Amino acid sequence: MAVVEAIANQVSLTPALLVLLIAVIIYTVRSRLDERRRVVRLGNYGISISPPWVPFGLDIISRGINAARHHQGLELWRDYFFNRANTVEARIGGERTIFTIDPANIKAILATQFPDYGKGEPFHAEWKEFMGDGIFTTDGAKWHNSRQLLRPQFTRDRVSDLECFESHMHTFFRAMANGGALLGEDQPVDLASANGRVIEISDLFYRYTLDVATDFLLGADVKSMSTPRQEFADAFNQVQRWHAVSSRFGALRKYLPRTRYRANLRIIDDFVGHFIDLALSMTPEEIEKRHKSDKGYTFLQEVVRSTRDRSVIRDQIVAVLLAGRDTTAGTLSWIIYELARHPACVAKLRQEILQTVGLGGEEARRPTYEHLRSMPYIKAVINEALRLYPSVPFNVRLALRDCTLPRGGGADGSEPMPVLKDQRVAYSTLVMQRRPDLYPPVSDTFADPGTFSPERWAHWHPKPHDYIPFNAGPRICIGQQFALMEMSYVLVRIFQRFSRLDSHMHELDGGEPTLRAEVTLSPGKGVHVAFWADEEKT
Repeated sequence: MAVVEAIANQVSLTPALLVLLIAVIIYTVRSRLDERRRVVRLGNYGISISPPWVPFGLDIISRGINAARHHQGLELWRDYFFNRANTVEARIGGERTIFTIDPANIKAILATQFPDYGKGEPFHAEWKEFMGDGIFTTDGAKWHNSRQLLRPQFTRDRVSDLECFESHMHTFFRAMANGGALLGEDQPVDLASANGRVIEISDLFYRYTLDVATDFLLGADVKSMSTPRQEFADAFNQVQRWHAVSSRFGALRKYLPRTRYRANLRIIDDFVGHFIDLALSMTPEEIEKRHKSDKGYTFLQEVVRSTRDRSVIRDQIVAVLLAGRDTTAGTLSWIIYELARHPACVAKLRQEILQTVGLGGEEARRPTYEHLRSMPYIKAVINEALRLYPSVPFNVRLALRDCTLPRGGGADGSEPMPVLKDQRVAYSTLVMQRRPDLYPPVSDTFADPGTFSPERWAHWHPKPHDYIPFNAGPRICIGQQFALMEMSYVLVRIFQRFSRLDSHMHELDGGEPTLRAEVTLSPGKGVHVAFWADEEKT
């Protein structure tokens, strides 16, 4: 009897499934016809990179995941555009997505057509658990309010106060001498043992910038340079990694498991929440008194002056923490990676430091804000690293209404590209800033654009929107000057002490850098180098 019932149930389900299938087909066809009608009204479709015989863009998803696993995002995107145009389109999970490396289109997205493009509600919903309603996930009034709340924290007075950077340099040098994070703040270390010792410096940069960021934001750093296993930092990394992978799934990302993701979020929220509780426990009068004295006054307390909404405070802190740690650490890592391969650049940098500040160990004169602003070569070194390795290599915007991009439509990509409401436009500064056709011809005074050459910045100025490491338009990074000051300060302090460095990367990457592109860009195999102490006396 049970067998008969099972068969009957199976038979009775078949018509229902058939009806559902027909409904899905009708919905899909009607949606495509409606899309085509709206696209044709604005122009023509662009060049597609989706094979028509592969459903739901599964080939694009598969290639994206494989590229992420093997740190080949640059190669994948270059393949998208190879022998095509600088703007193409694909269907991912049934959704139409535009890919572009055209400066004209990126300028439109970020600046001239700013009201047409934003983060969009799907992006906000996907990142809300991690980033909440912060500056990186919202549009319109919410975004504007976040930016107005954060802007005062990055005034010249705050950016020019370099004590926050200096206060962590001693621990940084001790960790260098130890070969990595210390086993507690009291671990005895001979600073001279850093001389010639091979160290993976990238990990230490991430620890240093985390300590600086938490100190600047919260008034108490996490001491990650003296704690080998740091639960908060690990959770922060894992959450970003989850988003980097899930973004490759398009509309299918909603079906991915989130158990570990949410466990890591709880660690982040517990850590940040403790400091928020301390700040909220202070009365407005206490905070105002601290503000006027400026002693022990923190970014968090400044935010609390403007709002006592716990969720607003939490979202702004997490946003700035993400930007303040990862982007700076990644760029410092790339700078050391390249300087280790270019000893002549190290010599020039040292000469500029000698002439401006002087050399020596920790007792050497500290650079001031004015010193750092007056050092063109260190600025060129940073600019060149950001040109080859922009902090956020891939980004995305959503069309907030039916609109167009200047180029990308038509059979050859030369016509305006229609973009419909809620369709994604992905753009890559990493790929765009490596396009040879955007640079002058190679000559004795202008090196190949694919190579690291700070000297090019002495006589070359990129066109607007050909070089946008800090984004552009109304959403340009408000922490840009803070990041530049931090990187400059760290580099000066390192090369006041060390006269040269050797690369130990060839056996790991064969001389070709491995680009790990998650939310931010970092060296996929670390940066293994040896620093040699300066023997000169100044």
